[in-house]
Amino acid sequence: MAATDTVLSRRALNRATLARQFLLRRVDRPVTEVVDHLVGLQAQTTHTWYVGLQSRIEDLDPHTVGGLLTDGELVRLPLMRSTLHLVTPQDCRRLRSTVQDAIAGDLARSSHGKATAGVDLDAVVDAGRALLEKAPLTPSELGARLAERWTDTPANDLAYVVRCLLPAVQVPPRGVWGASGAPALAPADVWTGLPMDAEPDPDTLVLRYLAAFGPATVRDVQAWSGLTRLRGVVDRLRERLVVLRGEDGAELFDLPGAPRPGPDVRAPVRFLYDFDNLLRGHADRSRVVSAENLRRLTSRNGMPPATVLVDGEVRGAWKVVRERGRAALEVTPFAPFGSAGREEAESEGLGLLGFLVPDHEGHEVRFARPA
Repeated sequence: MAATDTVLSRRALNRATLARQFLLRRVDRPVTEVVDHLVGLQAQTTHTWYVGLQSRIEDLDPHTVGGLLTDGELVRLPLMRSTLHLVTPQDCRRLRSTVQDAIAGDLARSSHGKATAGVDLDAVVDAGRALLEKAPLTPSELGARLAERWTDTPANDLAYVVRCLLPAVQVPPRGVWGASGAPALAPADVWTGLPMDAEPDPDTLVLRYLAAFGPATVRDVQAWSGLTRLRGVVDRLRERLVVLRGEDGAELFDLPGAPRPGPDVRAPVRFLYDFDNLLRGHADRSRVVSAENLRRLTSRNGMPPATVLVDGEVRGAWKVVRERGRAALEVTPFAPFGSAGREEAESEGLGLLGFLVPDHEGHEVRFARPA
């Protein structure tokens, strides 16, 4: 398609992305279908990502989601940006091969890569697979077993080689709602029953990204996926795309039929979890968070706060406080919400508390002084 002269304001860009992310209106669709549309959810924490589904799906039952993990209809493994993602088994196969270079690059750049320089990595992966085929092992257990053979290499570095070079999923009960368990690994093909030999398909990756995160620049796609040199892929797809402009003149790519609601469309209050992909899906995050508030999301321990969207933008942080059988949602605005925003945040927050801690009584939403 030919480029257009259409310029999208930052607010119009915001509304378009929120529509793709199901954050303008919850959907009544199967969990696996929503996860597929979103190209997975970042899920390196054990349970916080359930909030990402609760904010997007009507009347979500977390135990139903946990059952999908137990039954193998959803899996968690390293994918985009070499971070743990929740995906369908089919996407486990398709996406892992496509983003494998980014995961291998993570190994090469890390201290683990330096510690294993000179080691036969293929042999480590083969040995790791043989061990995991017998029974799931935690990274500590796997590393200890591998260190029996590679005695001069730290166990945790050997385990990280397997983590990056062998598609392996974290098996239940890890990640199951209401359950706990060590992060035990199993080969992805053994667990899902699907071969992991899919050919890399960056074209489809870009198209699916735009469906879930667009309109976007090439840099945005690269920041989300962890891949580099995607300009050639986007140029190859150009005739199939709509080419727009941002307020800064940046070239934005999108799918012809994708929703782009106007800037005046109402955006409801939504609570995001700590690693919600809405805040990790673009190189330029200004469509959803100001530069000032983005700095508030940086933490020394790498664990960002959970956040609140008011009028489509990050305007505060939240956490659950449990006290003597009661539960409260504590909201810290980055600036005053206004009476309407505060009222909506209280209503939405009570719904979130009912989802997270239904066994507690006396739910309340508290507002701290603006940060």
